[in-house]
Amino acid sequence: MSRAIVVDTPGEHRLVRRELPEPGPGEARVRVAAAGICMSDREVYDGHRDPGYVRYPVTPGHEWSGTVEAVGPGADPALVGRPCVAEGFRSCGMCERCRCGETSLCTAGYAETGFTEPGAFADHLVVPVRLLHLLHDEADLRAAALLEPAAVIAAAVRAGRPRPGERIAVVGAGTLGLLAVQLLAASSPAELVVVDPRAARGKQALAHGANEALTPDEAASATGRFDLVVETAGAPSTAAASCLLARRGGRVVLTGMFTPGATGIDPVHLSLSQLEVRSVFGASSAAWADAVRAFGLGLLDPAALITHEFPLERFAEAVALVGGGDPGTGKVLLRP
Repeated sequence: MSRAIVVDTPGEHRLVRRELPEPGPGEARVRVAAAGICMSDREVYDGHRDPGYVRYPVTPGHEWSGTVEAVGPGADPALVGRPCVAEGFRSCGMCERCRCGETSLCTAGYAETGFTEPGAFADHLVVPVRLLHLLHDEADLRAAALLEPAAVIAAAVRAGRPRPGERIAVVGAGTLGLLAVQLLAASSPAELVVVDPRAARGKQALAHGANEALTPDEAASATGRFDLVVETAGAPSTAAASCLLARRGGRVVLTGMFTPGATGIDPVHLSLSQLEVRSVFGASSAAWADAVRAFGLGLLDPAALITHEFPLERFAEAVALVGGGDPGTGKVLLRP
């Protein structure tokens, strides 16, 4: 038997026990070691996610790590016993975008583990083998559960193209922001500044490689200072504020998930400053590979971001912490 959290409708969930899922052709069954809860999962639970990007009833959980327990026909039996993570987007691998390596832009339609497909708030999940990324045998699977947000940041770093000696700002010091600080520190910037209203988060960013932490009010004096700005907060004003921080000809990468009504980017400033603005939603296979490689090399320390761990039975308590406003809450994990 295998347990799973099922969200039947917004605000309604149950812990179910069911037959062990069997992998089909080209699939693997993974025993989940840890699964992170993020604001997207909270949106699914509260019913605030765009209807085109969730399918109820659903077992959430798109940030996870585990160990391959069984494989289906056509999959390599040597995968059994290997620690792993897996891409969330169920890209087709055949469309023009996928063939160009842009798997997060797959044109076959949206499908993602934990939103439209069963996720990792469970003892086991089944995923296509082609989406697996194998980890070192000694990998910390608790920390590896954060490789999904790390892959998003790796996609942002790819888009931002940091160069040694540049001035870089990270807007937001949540999970994405702190992972961004860690990855961007490896590019040898002349300055690496984090902007966040929470003093404790700013202090944490300094411990992860930032050399200065500013509040949004303090950052107002840094207008036009940075070669690259990576936005991670998704707050109503942070997209526009990030563009103001960039120098003329600078680069801005937006990774936050904005809600309707967020402050728009001033088109006059955008054109006169000749900014390059990119957005990131999810991560391509290449970005996943970058994140897994950085984790294996020790350039990422996701474990330091984890503050709470709960069993599946305490899902309601765990999801209530996420987005609850407690400054002491970092990454929350479920440990099946």
